[in-house]
Parts: sequence; structure tokens; C-alpha cells
Amino acid sequence: MRRNVLDQLVQWKQRSTRKPLLVQGARQVGKTWAIKEFARREFDDMAYVDFLTDEDMKAVFDGSLNPERLLEAISLRTNTDAGEPNVLVVLDEIQECPRALSSLKTFCERRPDVPIVAAGSLLGVALHGRRRPGDDEPRISFPVGKVDFLTMYPMTFEEYLDAVGESRMARALSEANMSLLDAFSERFTDHLRRYYFVGGMPEAVRTYAETHDYSAVRDVQTNLLTAYELDFSKYTNPQVSERIRYVWQSLPSQLARENKKFIYSAVRPGARARGYEEAIQWLVDAGLALRVRRITKAGLPLSGYEDPSAFKLYLLDTGLLGAASGLDASTIVAGSRLFTEFKGALAENYVCQALNASDKVTPRYWSAENSTGEVDFVYEWKGQIVPVEVKAEQNLRSKSLRAFLDRFHLERGIRLSLSGFESQPWVTNVPLYAAGLLPDRIDMTE
Repeated sequence: MRRNVLDQLVQWKQRSTRKPLLVQGARQVGKTWAIKEFARREFDDMAYVDFLTDEDMKAVFDGSLNPERLLEAISLRTNTDAGEPNVLVVLDEIQECPRALSSLKTFCERRPDVPIVAAGSLLGVALHGRRRPGDDEPRISFPVGKVDFLTMYPMTFEEYLDAVGESRMARALSEANMSLLDAFSERFTDHLRRYYFVGGMPEAVRTYAETHDYSAVRDVQTNLLTAYELDFSKYTNPQVSERIRYVWQSLPSQLARENKKFIYSAVRPGARARGYEEAIQWLVDAGLALRVRRITKAGLPLSGYEDPSAFKLYLLDTGLLGAASGLDASTIVAGSRLFTEFKGALAENYVCQALNASDKVTPRYWSAENSTGEVDFVYEWKGQIVPVEVKAEQNLRSKSLRAFLDRFHLERGIRLSLSGFESQPWVTNVPLYAAGLLPDRIDMTE
């Protein structure tokens, strides 16, 4: 299984100013696998510590954080020569040991030569101090400025193609050969339909690649959804845990509406922002939900024009959205029906997932104050504002996108649809299966 993150890990290894690396991401997106594969390919050995199961090593970090002392203990525990440049030190589930996270500062300052990768699930939650009442563990002291960051997401469509045995298609997509992609557009679209169902969670992709059994894939996804719900009670009190569950369970119906703006009353009758802000932030910090904020104006920087009261919440993975919605596998063979289910929610979620996985832009959306006009995603790229409209079918009508361009005096936008590549004076049409080429592999100037 090929993951693009492996290239990023190699780049980190080769960096002269390298600091300890902190790998973040939701549970089960493949962090541990990627780190171990990186160690196998690039190092002679790996000193692996899992704080979720190793209480003895947690106790070691309760003492002095002197790097030499810690390296000696890690070496003894893992039977390796931790501290040597050809041995990768891996501190997994580091959120379970706050002192280990603090130790990254001393490693950075006193032993920068030691290659250290730390990984954590629910790390964002732990860093914000959302713990159970009565938890006497110290609040995590974050090593500001002393670590490098890498965020992992579910597998992209390109990675999915490679995993299911279509490496040539994956390569053609990565090379952005527009004429070649257009020639095989039907084949790419068929695979995209399957990707909408399977999604990018590694276990689900592996199950599909090995069995081509959609029921088995759905079982994997259902188990993941259950595991996530069990996590809701780990770092918060029962009242907030219940609200997290309500928000989480409301997301499919929120996204099934024509206007996908998050509505508190759709969570629970009478629900208000003040009572559910922490629950929403928990899901975002855990990497389970992707928040896309509304902007009121297409101005730079876009962050200066955010409306704090309006946003959309997408799921981390389109396949999990389908599972949470009860989407039946029969839609896969029903032509374009899958693309239009839930009023295009799957298409929007897929595009949001692709933009986030690029790790290059922060997607937002725009909607008019007193009309139905809306642009699904807007981001900044190389000093330009790029609006993106998502069409679940071959529909090339883009009234809202054109109005947005005219209103804010912008020259061009992007339309994602089931149609092929086409460049017009004011819009570039990009096939949905090529959404992963944004933002850097689509030339907006042509």
C-alpha cells in the first residue's frame, strides 16, 4: 500500500534543520503503519514505544527528561541502539504520556541529531485539555517551536487507485495528463463511484482490494464508527460526551439538506451554539469532522472575512459518511445515482476531504446574505482567491460561481463536475475524479 505521506517523511529525514516530528491524525488513518514502513525503508532499526500499552515506559518519563537517560531506557526496553543516527525512535500514542511530549523540547535542544517521530490519536483533544473530571494527570506542556508537524488524513482517491491494483491510473492522475485522463474518463469515474462507497480509511480500502465485497467493507466502516463513538467519553465529561454524540449523529442529515450550513436545532430541539461549541470543537480536534467556515467577502486574507457564526461540518471520510447515512451498496451500480445522493453531499464531502489532504490550503465557503447564492469552497493560492463550485453530475450551469466572480471582480473559478476538462475564459472545468489535483496541479492561467 503506497501512501504519499512516506515522501513527506523522507523529506523530513533529509532536512538539515530537522526537529522531532509530531504526526497527527484521526484514529485508524494509518499513522503507525506509515511510520513503521518509513523506518523499514529508511533506517537500519526502529526503537518503538507504545504509551497506550507500556506503563513501564510512561513511568520512565515521569523522572528526569535528560535525553541521555531517556535514550538509555528506550534502548534497554526495545533492545536497540536508540540515539544512533540509523535508528528511528518512535513514540506512539504520545498523548497518553504528557511528559513524553514535553521531552521533545529537550531532544530538540540537546540531541537534535536523534531522529524522533511521535504520533498520537486524539492528540488535538488532549492538547486542549479536554479530560475527564477528576483526572489528576498534568496538563500537557507543548514544546512550542521545538517540533515539526505532519498531519495524516484518510487515503486519497489517487492512493486508493494504487491500493486496488490500478497503479497506472494512479500515476496518470498524479501526472495530470489532461488529454490522457479525458480519454479514460469513464474508467476513472467508475472507480470514483466505488471510492465514494469505500472511502479512504486504510482498513476499508484493504478489505475491498482483497475481497471486492462491499458488505465486508461496510462492516469495517460500521466498526470504525462504533469505535469513534466509544472514544467520545475518553477526554470529556458525560454531558459533553452526550452532546458530541448528538452532533456526530446529526452530520449525515445536516449534509443531506440543500443548504449544508450547520444548524444547531437539527442536532436537538432547542439546541444553541453556546451549549454545543465544545462538542463541535472536540470532533474537529479529534480529526473526525472537517469544519469549513463561511466568508462574507472575497478579500485577502480570507481569514479576515470569516463569519464566526456560520460553518459547515463534513466527515473525515466520504465512505464513513455513506456508512453513517445507511447508503446501500446497490447505488454503486445505479449509474450516476450515487453522485447525486443526499443532494450531492458525497461529492462535496469528497472534495473537502481532497482539499484538506493536500495540506496546502484551508477551504472556506461563501454564501450571499439575502439570496440563495453560494460557492461551495473558496481558498487562497499564490496570492489569488480561488472559488470552487461542486456539481455532482454533468451540470455545467454555474450561476452562483459567475455571480461570485462578478461581485468580487475575480477573473476565474473552478467547477468540479462529471464533465471533462474544459477551459473557458472565466472558469476551468475539472472532472470530479481529478479534485486531488487542486490546488497546485491545475493551471488557472490557461
